[in-house]
Amino acid sequence: MADTLTAEQRRACMRAVSGKNTAPEMCVRRLAHSMGYRYALHVKRLPGKPDLVFVSRRKIIFVHGCFWHKHNCRHGRVSPATNSGYWSAKREGNARRDREHVKALRSDGWRVLVLWECWTRDLGSLTKRLESFLR
Repeated sequence: MADTLTAEQRRACMRAVSGKNTAPEMCVRRLAHSMGYRYALHVKRLPGKPDLVFVSRRKIIFVHGCFWHKHNCRHGRVSPATNSGYWSAKREGNARRDREHVKALRSDGWRVLVLWECWTRDLGSLTKRLESFLR
C-alpha cells in the first residue's frame, strides 16, 4: 500500500513546484541551443512571460507541464483525489489563460509553439518539431 501525504505535506510539495527552469524547459533550451539558436528567457513584457523568445525571428515557445496546463495525455487527464474542485478550477484557469496569451501574441505578429512536457521524452520527435518551427 502506498504511503499517503498529510494535507500539510501535500501543500509543501505543491508550493515547491517551480514555474520556470523546469526539467522539460531545460531540455528544450539545451536542444535549441545545440541547434545553434539563441533566445531570450521569460520576457516579462510579453503576455504569459514565454519560456523562450526568438526576438529576431518573432517566434515564441512555451513549454507546458501536462498536469498544470491540462494536456490531453494521460498525465494531463489526471484528477487529484483530494480537493478536486480547487484543482479542477486552477487547472482550467491555467488553460484558459494560456489560450488568451497565445491569442494576444499571435495578434501582435508572433508565431507561437506550445511544447508539452510529455513530448520532451522523445528527443528525435522534439528535434523535428523545433527544426520545423524555427526554420
